[in-house]
Amino acid sequence: MQVPLYQVKADFFRMLGHPVRIRVLELLQNGPVSVRDLLADIEIEPSSLSQQLAVLRRSGIVVSTREGSTVRYELAGGDVAELLRAARRILTELLTGQNQILVELQQADAPPHPLPTPR
Repeated sequence: MQVPLYQVKADFFRMLGHPVRIRVLELLQNGPVSVRDLLADIEIEPSSLSQQLAVLRRSGIVVSTREGSTVRYELAGGDVAELLRAARRILTELLTGQNQILVELQQADAPPHPLPTPR
């Protein structure tokens, strides 16, 4: 039985649904990065980073290469970087709209300006 496309998409977005994985993908947008540099930028335990990198690697979103004792990760394709840029654009629009609503709420809740007292 074939899995419906919407289920495959949901699984894909669920796989992306971890802050460390998103941060790793953001850091890899500009090219390959060593595990050592990822650890320095993300500041988590090596075992935790290793687990998250394994999830990304199994999904095929990142690939790794070994250069001596250094392991580097990079995005498997440019579409992931485009997806992250699209997410930023969407969030910017959503937050801008929410900010406007907040401003309107604050203005509505502000006490009326007091009338000047006569001299």
